[in-house]
Amino acid sequence: MPLLPKTPSPSRRTLLRGLGGSAALGALGTLAGCGVPAAYVAPGDRAATDRSATERRLTWANWPLYIDTDDRHPSRRPTLEAFEKETGLSVDYIEEINDNDEFFGKISPSLMNHQPTDRDLIVISDWMCGRFVRLGWVQEMDRSRQPNVAKYLDPLLRSPAFDPGRKFTVPWQSGITGIAYNRRRLGREIRHVSDLWAADLKGRVTLLSGMDEAFALLMQGNGVDITDWKTDDFHRICDQVEKQVAKGQIRRFTGNDYIKDLSSGDVLACQAYSGDVIQLQADDPDIEFVVPEEGAELWAESLMIPDLARHKANAERLIDHYYRPEVAAELAAWVNYVCPVPAARDVLASSDDEETAALAEDPLIFPDAAMRERLAIARDISAGERTEFAKRWNGIVGV
Repeated sequence: MPLLPKTPSPSRRTLLRGLGGSAALGALGTLAGCGVPAAYVAPGDRAATDRSATERRLTWANWPLYIDTDDRHPSRRPTLEAFEKETGLSVDYIEEINDNDEFFGKISPSLMNHQPTDRDLIVISDWMCGRFVRLGWVQEMDRSRQPNVAKYLDPLLRSPAFDPGRKFTVPWQSGITGIAYNRRRLGREIRHVSDLWAADLKGRVTLLSGMDEAFALLMQGNGVDITDWKTDDFHRICDQVEKQVAKGQIRRFTGNDYIKDLSSGDVLACQAYSGDVIQLQADDPDIEFVVPEEGAELWAESLMIPDLARHKANAERLIDHYYRPEVAAELAAWVNYVCPVPAARDVLASSDDEETAALAEDPLIFPDAAMRERLAIARDISAGERTEFAKRWNGIVGV
């Protein structure tokens, strides 16, 4: 397998997920008040006649920069073209998702009105996937058509609270929200969430501005089991963050722009995403990413088949293609996120290319055993909690 070039961090990581979630819920409430039929779709109303056998195609909506491309011909996607050649299926691949909330607004009118979205496969963040699952807007997948998913899906990702057993969703790529810091400039290690509040970091720390992105890691610093956190746990975190803001400990709250602050040295430590840090380390090896001893959040962006999709079997077949270890390895070498197929590690390790083989040893792509023990998927913020929590968090962030 040739070494694939690293791409810039996808813009989807810049969104303020807490704000987006509140807006989406507000939109649903407004529509319901205007006489729009109830949003929930019962299981018996989710499927359309599957045309997969006669229409050898499907439509797939994804985020920009989230699939491998050919180095010489950027419009070509090798793993996708291999699927088309092998199966004879044609894939209309659309890079139209730039924000979870924006995409929700684009397709929710069709879904709540029991109309097709004209998409057979979509990729959105797991916190938004949870909303789709609760509303009945996605179809249960047929695992008999997905033997690779059944065999190779990472056990850590198999049963999130919003979709036990992963019946409706399959991770596309995964990642970790942890702490990044410049070890040379700081002159010491960071091992705990509480290290962010040390005196020598005053005014040189940033936190993520999105509520869904920020709270879990901070809770873990308090020893909270984020798979089953309570309302009091959230408000305790808010109290602590307010105190640090008042002290001047926190420089600001950021989206993806923490990268610039960390690179320039204006910030010495920050909440960060594992995929971003891999790319930062290529330019500055002094930047380190740490999963605190108390733990860190494991997240994913997942594939789903929306209601009334006309090519369900074709979509299921495409998903399973990406769970072949050799295909997952090729994709992982390009996007550099946590690979949801651990078996891809051996494929990369066997590469004749030294740099490609080295990716198999990167714990930010294939977390080692010690790191895996400290990773957890946070339970989602429920619809009933979101308005209250977003109001308090956004007040602290200053939105």
